[in-house]
Amino acid sequence: MDKLKIVIIDDHQIVRDGIKTMMLGNPHIEVVGMGRNEDDLLSLLQEHAPHLIIMDLSLPGKSGIELTEYLTNNHPGIKVLILTTSSDEDSIIASIEAGADGFLNKDTSLKELIEAIDQVCNGNGYFSENITGIIYKSYITRLKEEKKHASDTQKALTDREVEIVKLFSGGLSYKEIAAELNISVKTIETHKSNILKKLELNNTIDLVKYAIKNKIIRI
Repeated sequence: MDKLKIVIIDDHQIVRDGIKTMMLGNPHIEVVGMGRNEDDLLSLLQEHAPHLIIMDLSLPGKSGIELTEYLTNNHPGIKVLILTTSSDEDSIIASIEAGADGFLNKDTSLKELIEAIDQVCNGNGYFSENITGIIYKSYITRLKEEKKHASDTQKALTDREVEIVKLFSGGLSYKEIAAELNISVKTIETHKSNILKKLELNNTIDLVKYAIKNKIIRI
């Protein structure tokens, strides 16, 4: 089995040296380079083809999140494992959105660090138990906010407007909807214009997507 080639990016030399020293006895892992900022990372990428970057978030110049996003967009084959002291919810979510494959706090054990490296390099995400709890809490909070927003928006629609949304979502034309509801085409046009404005949507396709997402119709 080929060794996993790792680059460490952290602005504290004692951290870089410490990780490298801990990896010396591991026959499957090789630290091929270390750096403290964006320039060091770009230089190391020209010299090596690492499987994984162990990245801190707080760096001079571009942050670890920005560098993670750069790697995601320009070197998608390289995995990124965040190792930092900044384990607040915003940092974790921003790292995931930037494309990080794993996230650990620096108080982790050597055993867990190696486990995270193995998991991430094998194509699996890895987040320590406390980090997973924060991610789950954030997900639930966002889900509740989205549901509340959808509910509030839906409440803003009148019964007639909901009925019209359903009919447009069913593929009916203005003329067909007017006949179904026994009102004029002009009235249907006015209703649709008001609905799109109220929901901040642009066209019928957006309206159908909204109806599906908010369970006004089912497919």
